[in-house]
Amino acid sequence: MQDIGRGSSLVVASKKSGASYRGSWGKLNQVEHELGMQLIFRAKGHGSKLTEFGHFFIQFIEDMQVGYLKHDAQYQEILLKEIKKIQKIESIRWKFFSSSDSLIQKAAGAIKGVELKIAGSGESLERLLNNEAHIAGYHVSCPVSSRAIYQRLSKNNIAIYPVMKRTQRLIVNKGNPLHIRTVEDLVDKNVCFINRQIGSGTRLLLDSLLMEEGIDPLEVNGYLHEEFTHSAVANAILAGKADVGLGVKNIAIENNLGFIPLKDEIFLIAMHKEMAAQVISSKLIRKIRSYSGETPGYKAVSLNRQIRDWL
Repeated sequence: MQDIGRGSSLVVASKKSGASYRGSWGKLNQVEHELGMQLIFRAKGHGSKLTEFGHFFIQFIEDMQVGYLKHDAQYQEILLKEIKKIQKIESIRWKFFSSSDSLIQKAAGAIKGVELKIAGSGESLERLLNNEAHIAGYHVSCPVSSRAIYQRLSKNNIAIYPVMKRTQRLIVNKGNPLHIRTVEDLVDKNVCFINRQIGSGTRLLLDSLLMEEGIDPLEVNGYLHEEFTHSAVANAILAGKADVGLGVKNIAIENNLGFIPLKDEIFLIAMHKEMAAQVISSKLIRKIRSYSGETPGYKAVSLNRQIRDWL
C-alpha cells in the first residue's frame, strides 16, 4: 500500500514485497471486507490508487508503530511480569503422598497442580508429619488403629477427611481354580502368594489377619515377594507369577480376575489445617468422593458421623 501510495502499480508493489499479484489482491480484498472500507481505487487503464481512507490507514499504522517502538521496553517489561506471574501459578505443585488406589490416581490426575507420589499409608503420613508432603492419603481396616492415628494427627494440627469405603479382597485367577476362600488357604504349599510392600496399609491388613488366625507369615509361600500397587499385584497374577494377592474389586474386574471379599476399610485424606484452606484441597476431596460413588467395590464417605467409631 505504501508503494501504491508513492505511485507504483500493484504488480510492482507485489514484486517488491515478495508476494504474488494474485495473493496481494486476495489480501487487500480480505482487509477491505473486514474493515468495511475501500483501501484502493481501481481505475481501468490507470492502475491502482489509494483511497482517502487508504492514506489514513497507512498513516494510522505508522503512528502505531512509532508508539510501539517508543514504549517497546515498557511493554516488554509488563509482558515479562505477567508471564512470570502465570509461570509461578502454574509451577505450584502440591505434593500428595498416598497409598496405592486407582481412584486416588484418577482424581489427582484430574486436578491441575497436584503431584501424586504413591507410597505406603505409613510413609505417606510420616511425610506429612515431616512437612515433606502437603496432603497424605491412607487407609485403615481397624477402628482401634484408626482412632489412634486420628488422635496423633489431630495433636499435630492436622485435619482428617474420610473420603471412601472400600473392601479389600483376595484377587485370584478367573474361576478361582485353586478354590482359595480365606487367608488360611495361603499356607497351602501349592498356592503362590504375592504381597504388598512393608509400610503399606494392605500389608498391615494382611499381617493383622494372619495374626488373628495364628498363622506365621513365613508359612505363606510368597510372603516376601512384594509389589507396590494393586495393579502390579493383578499383573503378577495374570502373568502366572502368583496365584493370589490382596487388592480392591475394581482392579480385579478391570483385569478379568476373580476376587473374594476379606475386610472393609476406610480411606482418608489428611493435611495440615493451612492446606485445608486451599481451594485445591476441597476439589481433590470432592473428586475422590465422586469417583468412589460410581465405582464398583467403593462407597463415598462424606461425613464423619458415617464412620463415627473410626475417629
